Amino acid sequence: MSKTYFEEAKERWGDTSAWKEFEKRPDPSKEAADVLMKLFTRLGELKNLPPESDEAQTAIADIQRYITDHFYECTDEIFAGLGDMYASDERFRKNIDKAGGDGTAEFARDAIRARCGKTV
Repeated sequence: MSKTYFEEAKERWGDTSAWKEFEKRPDPSKEAADVLMKLFTRLGELKNLPPESDEAQTAIADIQRYITDHFYECTDEIFAGLGDMYASDERFRKNIDKAGGDGTAEFARDAIRARCGKTV
């Protein structure tokens, strides 16, 4: 039986301060997840630009801020890890690419790396 996202995340990050903060917040609504996917849709519309462009960086900053406001404090370190996961984990990649079109997850990773100062 495969683990749920929640079980997997708790196993991976259950000892972190971000996870403890997440557990103290009310359960995120389906609406919050839908809005997050709309932010990825907007990001996908910018895939033709360089990931470090002002437009892409504004869109990726909006995603980071939204995660902080609705889920947990999304530090640059956490965000960089999420970006890698968005592109490498098939489940995340599929959902993000469904929202923003093929290649959006990889574009998100690259834009996050540009924002967080991580090299590709």
